[in-house]
Amino acid sequence: MTAIDPVALTAELIRCPSITPEDGGALVLLERVLSDAGFACTRVDRNGTPNLFARWGAKGHARTFGFNGHTDVVPLGNPDDWTRAPFGAEIAEGRIWGRGACDMKSGVAAFVAAAVDFVQETPPDGAVILTITGDEEGPGQDGTVALLDWMAGAGEAMSVCLVGEPTCPDVMGEMIKIGRRGSMTVTVTATGVQGHAAYPHRAKNPLPVLVGFLNALALHELDQGSEHFDASTLALTTIDVGNPASNVIPASARAMFNIRFNDLHSGASLTEWAQALADKYSKNSGVRLDLDVSISGESFLTPPGPLVDLVAQAVAQETGVTPVLSTSGGTSDARFVKNHCPVVEFGLVGRSMHQVDEYAEVADIHALKAVYSRILRGYFA
Repeated sequence: MTAIDPVALTAELIRCPSITPEDGGALVLLERVLSDAGFACTRVDRNGTPNLFARWGAKGHARTFGFNGHTDVVPLGNPDDWTRAPFGAEIAEGRIWGRGACDMKSGVAAFVAAAVDFVQETPPDGAVILTITGDEEGPGQDGTVALLDWMAGAGEAMSVCLVGEPTCPDVMGEMIKIGRRGSMTVTVTATGVQGHAAYPHRAKNPLPVLVGFLNALALHELDQGSEHFDASTLALTTIDVGNPASNVIPASARAMFNIRFNDLHSGASLTEWAQALADKYSKNSGVRLDLDVSISGESFLTPPGPLVDLVAQAVAQETGVTPVLSTSGGTSDARFVKNHCPVVEFGLVGRSMHQVDEYAEVADIHALKAVYSRILRGYFA
């Protein structure tokens, strides 16, 4: 079988308009490519979300290397702001252009190409599993989560997994993600008593209480960081009153804040802290503060060891760059995979992700396939 060109496959994927939750034909394309190479493919769609599971090798093998990625992309924004067709996959200036070129159709194409070539050229004593979702940029509840749920029921398992998200800030090969911070968003609703601005004593203004509570949050130092993580952060993201009248004290106001937390905390411990502070302000003021907490992921770490060393060595050997082991950035589907098996992330330079005129360097895509191929050879050596 002819080796798969990861750039050509990236182009085919970009031409699939797979804005979450639409598949646009992306997983149909990959299923065909993988089936032709001898992978056993299963669609694991859930609640309208498209997902693909593919395995080469015996089910239940003790040595199983997994890749995880997504083919869905974020919306275009204003199409008129694009100087190249968003789904055109134009190759120019040493780059391939289009929505998903960076995040992360190139990464999926690279690991699909590496996996197919590897099992064809040197069939391993073990199994290779690919889990690809169409719901990473969306709610995320019926994508990789659905794949892992299905795998648990079907007796399928990965020994280790590599997520192909863009991980490098500026230079190909400079960073591997060995963990991620947790993330939680809290909506605060302050409820008082509406009244006339000229008679504030007859009202119970929720705004000073809400502002005081938010100020206490913003001034609090959550921690100073840990061995592998920077300090946790809290960002106030919105304050909404919706009061069009200058002579009316509103009955309620709403605010929102986001916490990105390291391994010194959990979503539960931070919820308990925020709730205790809210109860204190409510008790002292008579204004009720209600918290609505959404935890999108807990912090996790894959400590340096065999998997991290394998990936780091492959990156250095193929790119000539010694990668930094990082836990920076936002969340990814690795937050779900870590409950299944050890997981690390490595992919392209992410400078253009989610931007107008998104692109990936053609040379970097070829280098990424080479890194993934070397990882597979090293793991099954």
